[in-house]
Amino acid sequence: MTYDLYIGDYAYSSWSLRGWLLFRRFGIACKVHLVDFSGQDVAGQIAHLAPARTVPTMLTPEGGVVSESLAIAEELASRHPDAGIWPRDPKARARARTLAAEMASGFTALRSACPMALRTAYDWVDPTPEVRADLARIETIWGAALEASGGPWLCGDYSAADAFFAPVAARIAGYSLPVTKVASAYVQAHLADPAFRRWRAMGLVRGATLPWYAQSHAQVAWPGPTPLPAKPTERSDSENRLCPYSGDEVTDFLELEGRIFGFCNPFCRDKTVADPEAWPEFMAMFRG
Repeated sequence: MTYDLYIGDYAYSSWSLRGWLLFRRFGIACKVHLVDFSGQDVAGQIAHLAPARTVPTMLTPEGGVVSESLAIAEELASRHPDAGIWPRDPKARARARTLAAEMASGFTALRSACPMALRTAYDWVDPTPEVRADLARIETIWGAALEASGGPWLCGDYSAADAFFAPVAARIAGYSLPVTKVASAYVQAHLADPAFRRWRAMGLVRGATLPWYAQSHAQVAWPGPTPLPAKPTERSDSENRLCPYSGDEVTDFLELEGRIFGFCNPFCRDKTVADPEAWPEFMAMFRG
């Protein structure tokens, strides 16, 4: 089966992150199409998928249009029942669906006050009462789920519920919001997740910084794992002749720990510079 997935800006589109994780975390292949957020005309860019008007939107192999994240999760789960999108255990599956549904319809104060912006982290020292109420509810449902499952994810193994809460974790981390130790540990699990790290790495290097997402809070360092210190280089004496991602001849290069590695285009290089350990193909070459 071949799917087409239309997503927004890696740095800012929280719902797109959910849709992308549903494919990447569960090993389902898709062709990704990027919708430019700088023009603020998402509906116009996906007019050929009408009546869809938001991202993410999935186009099925038969041409069906699925334009809501929870619907994408359910459609993929029905088509790929062995992928593990929902837990196999009925009790855990019921909890996972409840969690995802509450995320899809709730936490409007947090989502409004703290838009996802993965290029910048802030220290919001005095969240509003409405945001604190959303955080309290999040702590309650996360705590109950993690106690029941034993972790490390909400319902044991990673499920669609975790994909739905990944942008919430990014918001809590990205605005230095106060949460319990249990909730904080779950946030850190998302920040360390290789799939999330790959998404953020792409967000750091692709697309413009959009001023309407900027906040007035003091800026702080991103609280996730510290990337290895790679940097672009003009040196072309790379250890590899073919790009670790595409298999094409290399044209652009990075340096890491005094070693030179090549890639087939600037984006392949730059996403790797942003976070080398997020990319298994590169790390297999680097550690091999």
